[in-house]
Amino acid sequence: MGEQKVSVVTGAAGFIGSHLCDYLLTKGHRVIGLDNLNTGTLRNLEHIDSGDFVYRNVDITEFIEIPGRVDYVYHLASPASPIDYLQIPLHTLKVGAVGTRNAIGLAKWKRARFLITSTSEVYGDPEVHPQTEDYWGNVNPIGPRSVYDEAKRYAETTTMAYHRQQGVDTRIVRLFNTYGPRMRPYDGRAVPTFIRQALEDKHLTVFGDGSQTRSFCYVSDLVEGIYRVMECHYHSPINLGNPSEYTIKQLAELIIRITASKSEIIYQALPTDDPKRRRPDISRAKELTGWEPGVAVEDGLQRTIEWFSEYFREEGTF
Repeated sequence: MGEQKVSVVTGAAGFIGSHLCDYLLTKGHRVIGLDNLNTGTLRNLEHIDSGDFVYRNVDITEFIEIPGRVDYVYHLASPASPIDYLQIPLHTLKVGAVGTRNAIGLAKWKRARFLITSTSEVYGDPEVHPQTEDYWGNVNPIGPRSVYDEAKRYAETTTMAYHRQQGVDTRIVRLFNTYGPRMRPYDGRAVPTFIRQALEDKHLTVFGDGSQTRSFCYVSDLVEGIYRVMECHYHSPINLGNPSEYTIKQLAELIIRITASKSEIIYQALPTDDPKRRRPDISRAKELTGWEPGVAVEDGLQRTIEWFSEYFREEGTF
């Protein structure tokens, strides 16, 4: 057998980061998880019972020092929900700029392969549908959402510059809406918000008329896609997401049905620069890695609802 691989995961205590740590451990990696718990929580990691996992409280906007060999750096750290990045806009920009530079600097120093999780938000309110990786986007650079959108676009630019000038072995994945267990119930995103409201028999708040669309990928599918992209040899961006497209109203109705909730849908004003349509073209991921999502949205929602139900019982909400 070869020497055990060592992976560093930034944002390890976050929703997707914690699931990625789990997945890498099943692949036999030694995993070093970094997080400052700004938006993550140790609750997402407390189930891990493995001598191959190490957690370190690290702010990636500061210099990152990891002793020993590192083979892979998975850079996931960033505020990701509108509630977070609208409350801490300057820190969000700093994480995208300084944090990415520090994370990729670690990969360069260790001669490790580097992957950054970018976002479908780099496409803004797209004028091309579905979104392919060669679409440059339609982003308002001074709108309230721009602190996240532009931070990720800048992070992609940094990644490509290090690849071209410094020879760092890099990967870029653009993640579309992802859902599943360990999402924060009050993070403002549609799936956890609707589930929480439905379980409490409260009105589901839909912004606009609910006709805007999103594509929802279950987290286990997504982390497998991230892993496969890291293992392939391609440096330009790759979309990861579920191409099944739902209106927000359809999502709300589906969650009401699955939970057998007495909730009704109410409508509120649409936030500034909220994208009207969002669906990934995943042809590149399928061609290069053979990846495509396997969990149907209804099945994934059922699992997520079961997790939230247990979470609220433990919290004494019900």
